[in-house]
Amino acid sequence: MINQLNDALGFHKEVLNLRQQRQQVLAGNIANADTPNFKARDFDFAGELSKAVKSGRPDHAGGHLATTSARHIAVAGSAHPSLHNLQYRIAAQPSMDGNTVEMETERVRFADNAVRHQASLTFLNGYIRSMKTAMQSE
Repeated sequence: MINQLNDALGFHKEVLNLRQQRQQVLAGNIANADTPNFKARDFDFAGELSKAVKSGRPDHAGGHLATTSARHIAVAGSAHPSLHNLQYRIAAQPSMDGNTVEMETERVRFADNAVRHQASLTFLNGYIRSMKTAMQSE
């Protein structure tokens, strides 16, 4: 029973983590809409979720930074485990300055991701509420 509960909550944890990371990537795209030669990025949510669920993800996931000097500050892991799998988006309407951010597309994806994040939270809240109800004595 505990393993099933852990598996279910682990799945939702991965969904919420990836949604949050995608929101940051999309926000970065929007923030750099006027930066010359900035390339819009995103990642395949379904593919990343599948990888995270199959193999799991340690708390300190991500690449390690190489230090070439003793004065470098050591960093334990990365805050964005999926950021090494970012893909560049090809713009439908290229701009003269080389920027591939299309604000309409980014806003739609940002809003869609936010709605899906909220839906995941609502679903998880309902799941936890039903588990609490099942565990209560009458």
